[in-house]
Amino acid sequence: MLEVFFDYDSVIHYEITSEGQTVNKELYLEILKRLRDAIRRKRPEKWAANDWFLLHDNAPPHRALIAKKYLVRHSVTTLEHPPYSPDLAPVDFYLFPQLKMKLKGHRFVDSDEVIENAMKQLKDLSKNGFQECFEQLYER
Repeated sequence: MLEVFFDYDSVIHYEITSEGQTVNKELYLEILKRLRDAIRRKRPEKWAANDWFLLHDNAPPHRALIAKKYLVRHSVTTLEHPPYSPDLAPVDFYLFPQLKMKLKGHRFVDSDEVIENAMKQLKDLSKNGFQECFEQLYER
């Protein structure tokens, strides 16, 4: 499974969970900690001003009390995602379709090759694409 966090410019943090691993509340909490560190390193101006927010969907680990408490304790502003609204999830209407389109038609030997190619495609996404994604989110 691919966990991806991005903003108006580019991907800030991503993680690939090992095959068969479930993303539960404990794992998601650890991912959030690494996300905060990535924001501190990659977006120091936003970090210093606490000028960023998190939009995540309604997956159970995202709604878990320990995740919510962690975000509150660290003053992370979150945007609530309306239930049953994949059209409002940027990963669903922009990021994953872009990755699927780039990988479509290729045959891969194993999951490592899929991951390698997906990461290359993630890094090759344009800044304009991310900007258009958030403009579409605003319109939706």
